[in-house]
Amino acid sequence: MITVSGLDIRFGKRILFQDVNLKLTSGNCYGIIGANGAGKSTFLKAISGELEPTRGSIMLGPGERLSVLSQDHFAFDELTVLDTVLMGHTTLWEVMSEKNAIYAKENFTDADGIRASELEEKFAEMEGWNAESDAAALLSGLGIKEDLHYRMMKDLSGKQKVRVLLARALFGKPDNLLLDEPTNDLDLDTVSWLENYLSNFEHTVLVVSHDRHFLDSVSTHTVDIDFGKLKLFAGNYSFWYESSQLALRQQQQQNKKAEDKKKELEEFIRRFSANVAKSKQTTSRKKMIEKLNIEEIEPSSRRYPGIIFTPSREPGNQILEVSGLTKTVEGDVLFRDLNFNVEKDDKIVFISRDPRAMTALFQIINGEEQPDEGSFKWGQTITTAYLPLDNAKFFNSDYNLLEWLGQFAKDTNDVFIKGFLGRMLFTGEELLKKVSVLSGGEKMRCMISRMMLKDANTMILDTPTNHLDLESIQAFNNTLINFKGNILFSSHDHEFIQTVANRVIELTPNGIIDKITEYDDYITDARVAEQREKLYG
Repeated sequence: MITVSGLDIRFGKRILFQDVNLKLTSGNCYGIIGANGAGKSTFLKAISGELEPTRGSIMLGPGERLSVLSQDHFAFDELTVLDTVLMGHTTLWEVMSEKNAIYAKENFTDADGIRASELEEKFAEMEGWNAESDAAALLSGLGIKEDLHYRMMKDLSGKQKVRVLLARALFGKPDNLLLDEPTNDLDLDTVSWLENYLSNFEHTVLVVSHDRHFLDSVSTHTVDIDFGKLKLFAGNYSFWYESSQLALRQQQQQNKKAEDKKKELEEFIRRFSANVAKSKQTTSRKKMIEKLNIEEIEPSSRRYPGIIFTPSREPGNQILEVSGLTKTVEGDVLFRDLNFNVEKDDKIVFISRDPRAMTALFQIINGEEQPDEGSFKWGQTITTAYLPLDNAKFFNSDYNLLEWLGQFAKDTNDVFIKGFLGRMLFTGEELLKKVSVLSGGEKMRCMISRMMLKDANTMILDTPTNHLDLESIQAFNNTLINFKGNILFSSHDHEFIQTVANRVIELTPNGIIDKITEYDDYITDARVAEQREKLYG
């Protein structure tokens, strides 16, 4: 349990939030949401003790242990993978270290024997004999194979380190667990494993994430940071989002009677409660939400970008034909003899255990890379807009935002460009900012602006939610659902895939799986699972 009392956090004259009073109890998972800069990570740092609050107190339950997902990927480079995880339980590690040091002594005294006996008792109380096997199980569940468990951390890749640090945070089932963006650099299978793990976690969890499906799957409550306050809601992210949209509609309907508003709110809660009870994400939870409720519902102060794609012409019946494509990178076969046709209205998600496969395919069909073998052919009516995984080359200039976007516009009038950038939340002095200093999220919004100017009827999107905040992801997602054209994309965002894709193509070194289906049905299809194992070998 975590009790927050009278918490203020200020940086100079800027008040991030003030007079925060929350009781976060065991058995619940709290999704922390808020616009970029609202203070999500800062709130976690205050709870962990990394940041001293301006005023107020944060208390854990008596004797409770707190575990935090480390963001420092180099802190444990001189340790083995297994030891890094074991050290996540500080008390257990100290007992193990002292115990081993005593047994290593050449002159073992009576006092050493008494102390060793005390340590053995503590070790047994903490189930220390299962520690290594438990740590190994966590690592394996997160995709770190056994042959890496005794390797040095410095020998691992960045993505592998992320998984080890996550195992470290989870190890020993801490009483309070703080996770800041835990799904970063995890593939869809590993995210699913983490969702299941946290759904059965019996203690207190606080999580910050831009992955809506993940938040919906694990969160019993939502803490919304807005208006300089932290407000607690029962329910997950989708409940918060839909309720805030309802509040906005009600606010806009000035003449609506209070009684009518109340009835609409009650109907919303009843409907949403029924949906949660039926949803695949929550039926497996032991800690079901018994009742969803919201008090003093009000619109969010969030701003959502205006993402609108308007194809200049309707695509014909011939979209894209791919014949015999093969691509190898650094000796690894990403796909071999790839054959498929894109049909009208297809919105295809491409998935693979090797993310390089999707990037290579998109680069090939966009004319940026050559295949080892095979060919592809676009239909005559097709115009494309491509959002690459790596956009760095587009921002190596001294252009400001107006000049940068003007490169891609037919109408270079400042009023038109300013209006376009305004829809993507760039206003005032921001328009004169050099593009070379933009954040990752700002660069992505610029790239989306560039795509909108193309008026294309076919989108090629390589992990399009990278670096975007929840508001931009939601706006992007809603637009693609209603897009009147074709979409070829890859993503780590489960909700994005489920709501956009109507076809799934999985790329493997030994062939493809091609299904016209929703993503949720694809990943739960036993025949598909059997086929996947055969193709991956």
